[in-house]
Amino acid sequence: MTAVHVTGDVHGHVDKLRGLLRRCALIDDNDDWTGAESRLWFVGDLVNHGPNGVGAVDLVMRLQRQAAAAGGMVDTLLGNHDVVLLGAARLGDRQAPGANKTFRQIWRESGGVPEDLDRLTDAHVAWLCGRPVMAHEGDCLLLHADAPFYAHHGGSIAETNAAIADILQGEEPARWARLLEVFGEHGAFVAAVGGSEAADAFLRRFGGERIVHGHTPVSKMTGHPPETVVEPLLYAGGRCLDVDAGMYLGGPGFVCQMA
Repeated sequence: MTAVHVTGDVHGHVDKLRGLLRRCALIDDNDDWTGAESRLWFVGDLVNHGPNGVGAVDLVMRLQRQAAAAGGMVDTLLGNHDVVLLGAARLGDRQAPGANKTFRQIWRESGGVPEDLDRLTDAHVAWLCGRPVMAHEGDCLLLHADAPFYAHHGGSIAETNAAIADILQGEEPARWARLLEVFGEHGAFVAAVGGSEAADAFLRRFGGERIVHGHTPVSKMTGHPPETVVEPLLYAGGRCLDVDAGMYLGGPGFVCQMA
């Protein structure tokens, strides 16, 4: 059976990521893919807050090529911080409607690291814009955010991915600003907003038996110190799995083997 791994929000902590992938025997000391036919998903937010977001993007791009050549698979969903960086790159000093600030200012206030924007190339931008926002892996529905906005962009994974891609391929400030606003929401599946019922409705719409997401650090869900978080959080009656280890908050990170 093919091994399937998922890991959460890297936020530029590429050295932590390398260590995690080595411990799982997915890469070697030269950062080359050793996972053979394994499948590895990142759930988004490769950038912002941490020291080397573009380094994380470069590593995932490289592993994607190497894994494909070996019969495996590496990919990442698009996270809200990835979109924030793209907004700074694509729209820069244009005003974000309703925000009273520019897209570059939004990025800086969201943990943007100047070196990331300086090092971001057209190839990085094209690759990031081509990443999905939702995917199925077995019976799991993979998302970046525990947020309801996905359902406002389509009735299926394909429709939603296409709708978000259409926004990212254009340069309409109002559409970008609205996407950043709703992509930043949290907690759609916690008990206070319906818990398992909300998750069930989401799964009926998009398919799957369990939602796997990042975006909200497990430590913020549980109140535990980030440095103690070494495994995902299963909640909403077993319908949701949060894999955001809070690496930018000091968490050591983890890679979750799903199969």
